[in-house]
Amino acid sequence: MQEIHHLVDGQAKLGTSGNTAPVFNPATGEQTGQIGLASIEEVDQAVASSKAAFQEWGTVSVARRTKLLYNFRNLVEANADEIARRLTAEHGKVGDDARGEVARGIENIEFACGVAEALKGTHTEHASTGVDVYSVRQPLGVCAGITPFNFPAMVPLWMIPNAVACGNTFILKPSERDPSAPRFIVELAQEAGFPPGVINMVNGDKVAVDRLLEHPDVKAVSFVGSTPIAKYVYATGAAHGKRVQALGGAKNHMIVLPDADINLAADAAVSAAYGSAGERCMAISVVVAVGGVANQLVPAIKERMSKLVIGHGDDPASEMGPVITCEHRDRVAGYIAAGAEAGADVVVDGRDFVFEGNGSFIGVSLLDNVTTDMSVYTDEIFGPVLCVVRVDTYAEGVQMIADNDFGNGAAIFTRDGGAARQFQQDADAGMVGINVPIPVPVGYHSFGGWKDSLFGDTTMYGPEGLRFYTRPKVVTSRWPDPSTSSVDLGFPQNN
Repeated sequence: MQEIHHLVDGQAKLGTSGNTAPVFNPATGEQTGQIGLASIEEVDQAVASSKAAFQEWGTVSVARRTKLLYNFRNLVEANADEIARRLTAEHGKVGDDARGEVARGIENIEFACGVAEALKGTHTEHASTGVDVYSVRQPLGVCAGITPFNFPAMVPLWMIPNAVACGNTFILKPSERDPSAPRFIVELAQEAGFPPGVINMVNGDKVAVDRLLEHPDVKAVSFVGSTPIAKYVYATGAAHGKRVQALGGAKNHMIVLPDADINLAADAAVSAAYGSAGERCMAISVVVAVGGVANQLVPAIKERMSKLVIGHGDDPASEMGPVITCEHRDRVAGYIAAGAEAGADVVVDGRDFVFEGNGSFIGVSLLDNVTTDMSVYTDEIFGPVLCVVRVDTYAEGVQMIADNDFGNGAAIFTRDGGAARQFQQDADAGMVGINVPIPVPVGYHSFGGWKDSLFGDTTMYGPEGLRFYTRPKVVTSRWPDPSTSSVDLGFPQNN
């Protein structure tokens, strides 16, 4: 059984708190590893290491930082299959999903490699007589990232490259459920040549999270997770004077208009609802069927669901793996039961699927005639459950999105350009897809929702990430009239 240690100052550090947590393979239920949960003292050691490293790293040239980021990018790409293997072993996602996660993470390293251009300041000459004004962006110091179980490789790569590119040092606190992939990524950063202490990693639970939020030497915290914890992280970190960006949960809607391409919409709904077993904050969990389109769309979705291959992630034939734990599987099953009891039509019931072994598998579910007062609609289920809500008009669908507490992503499927353009204006969400079910921005834009899906002033990665990890400084500079200089500049002497 693998022992997964902290990584501080470029060295593996055995946990000393005496508290541990098991790591499981969700496809088999087998315990494959164990991590030590950091004590307050161990978090303090990591912060002290990062603070000491910042004294030099904060002044390292942009050229040097860029070279190391290119090294890091090349090592992550060269080891993508190994990272994906670790994702499958501890999260359960299938090969294509795991490799896709790594690829999206690499995009963010590549963006950070352009830091020399992105961090250029501004300069105004002769703002007043003999006065120049210019601005620069400087690093904050020690930054921390608290990342979720569902994307244990990609989300750290939303944070680490931008943070260190800007001259900060970084402490990663990954999910205790699947820490091997993020640990390997930090090891690759060390192999790339980042000095000891620039990127540290501590494993932990609430003790570690609270200490990072309270520690006076941690200047900024990035978080991705559920909305209740995002609210807590934001409130606690802000109360201790930190910059905080905290991404929360979601309930993403996909409006399908009567003129939509049914095959395209059905394919999109299935891939967006059931990919990664629905355990992603950009999953489509509600299809809003306008007019009579549901009469064609629901059977088309059901037909495609019957062809999905559910199994172990290391089986190339598998298209969906297990959810993260058996407890979460039972929670998802409870929502299906609640939806049925509330009057929804259970078109496909994931509880009917039978799987061998002790893995945390559940089948895919489709519920039709869902109403907005049902828990399957109001709550973030975070599992392979798709709800269909029928409405008469586009306006009702848009209002439904506006009334929902979450505002992460929203999509529309239509052949009408005018309707599509109107939707991008009307959609009350931070990320919008037009005939695209999962509108995750590329690495050179930024990721983040609205309402209860985001707490803080900036979204994640891309240009907004660079803004989060730096603070502006404006310099106003006056020099004497050159004709009065003590150095002979060849000007005529004053009488």
